Amino acid sequence: MQIGSQVIDRNDVALAGLRIFVGFLFIMFGQYKIFGTQFIYGGGFVSYINGFIAHGAYPFMLPVLKNFVLAHPTALAYLVSYGEMAIGLGLVFGVLVRTASVFGCVFMLAMLFSSNYPGAGVPLWRYFGASLQTNTLVICFAVFVLGDACRVLSLGKYLRKRGTARA
Repeated sequence: MQIGSQVIDRNDVALAGLRIFVGFLFIMFGQYKIFGTQFIYGGGFVSYINGFIAHGAYPFMLPVLKNFVLAHPTALAYLVSYGEMAIGLGLVFGVLVRTASVFGCVFMLAMLFSSNYPGAGVPLWRYFGASLQTNTLVICFAVFVLGDACRVLSLGKYLRKRGTARA
């Protein structure tokens, strides 16, 4: 495919499409938390954490959730809300994609270990089955970090080109 004088590979377009889709997911995750009051001030965040503690955290995460996360619920609820929004905006606009993806990967790994424990003594495949939704996003973020997800449909690439042309 060719746009103007630039030849664009189909794989670049597919990777950009995936990047933008994941970005929109994170914008949706963040916006209801930021623009609503339930998650930060109405007990939503604490309710999620208590649910993780009761029904799904890996044993090594329990002290972190109980002693750190529940000790600072408002600050961490803000961090989660605005973090999700920042990750989403970075991916959608193609700005700081690697940085956003590293933070997205760390966030999803924290979610995985906080909420996807299948229990002791289960077959190995149950660990992957229990965490399929988070594993999928971790893999997407890893691909965005390792690949060049900003080659097309990226405001960051446009701004870099524009800055280089002026210099």
